[in-house]
Amino acid sequence: MGAAQAPRRAGEGLRALILVPGGRGQLGHDLAALSADVRAVSSAELDVTSVTAADLAGASAVVNCAAYTAVDAAETDEERAFAVNAVGAGLLAEACATAGIPMVHVSTDYVFSGDGTRPYEPSDPVGPKSAYGRTKLEGERRVLEAGGYVVRTAWVYGVHGSNFVKTMAALESSRPTLSVVDDQVGSPTWSRDLAAGLLELVSVLPSERLLHATGGGETTWFRFAQAIFEELGADPSRIQPCTTAEFPRPAPRPAYSVLSGAAWAKAGLRPLPQWRSALSEAFRAGVVAPRAGAAPLG
Repeated sequence: MGAAQAPRRAGEGLRALILVPGGRGQLGHDLAALSADVRAVSSAELDVTSVTAADLAGASAVVNCAAYTAVDAAETDEERAFAVNAVGAGLLAEACATAGIPMVHVSTDYVFSGDGTRPYEPSDPVGPKSAYGRTKLEGERRVLEAGGYVVRTAWVYGVHGSNFVKTMAALESSRPTLSVVDDQVGSPTWSRDLAAGLLELVSVLPSERLLHATGGGETTWFRFAQAIFEELGADPSRIQPCTTAEFPRPAPRPAYSVLSGAAWAKAGLRPLPQWRSALSEAFRAGVVAPRAGAAPLG
């Protein structure tokens, strides 16, 4: 590969083409819906584990959504998770550096231990407890080393793909009661809000390269589920709180996943909306298809 060029801003030239590898998921769909300048491509169209600068021809920026996100499966398939989340992210960042274009890489709260008691700042010590978290952390390291941006987020849901909101909506119609963990704290993030934030980041390109972007405020999975039932017009008392210990999973979940948005705001970027108002807006946007006889409350 040739010598790396100085990155150009995404708006320079005749038209900004923002390439989104792994763009067929919920975040990629929203990026494409928000901007005609986005070209969201599948992993089959652009494999980050073998990408070169030549594959980025015509792009003015890259937002990397390609990731191995099967958190539990990664515990026994860490090699594959590492190939995508670490090696692939690093190769893409190197290709962007060679092509002279900025790259934004989406990462996760799982890089932290989850033992915190206040919102995590980007500079706080990391300590992933899962294979997924370890592979994402190594991907961050490689992206930052190549001069890219890393944006950590958490608890993402959207219109496309599988997510907690859709799961709760499906279970509401099939079970009289549900138990949901109430000892894990985080910030639900609507993928459309995150997509808007990432597009703003691409247009601004601040000096700080490691940032956090999630919905504002915090809650537990139990209270998040209750809010989803409220939006469905269902009785939230049908949901009962339980502990993480009552529902063990192969991969440990962070008990505390709240990420501070202070550095994001300091960089001149607009904070993402509060999680509860965003959830209502997401329902109005059709994150869950309306059902006859179930009108939202309020």
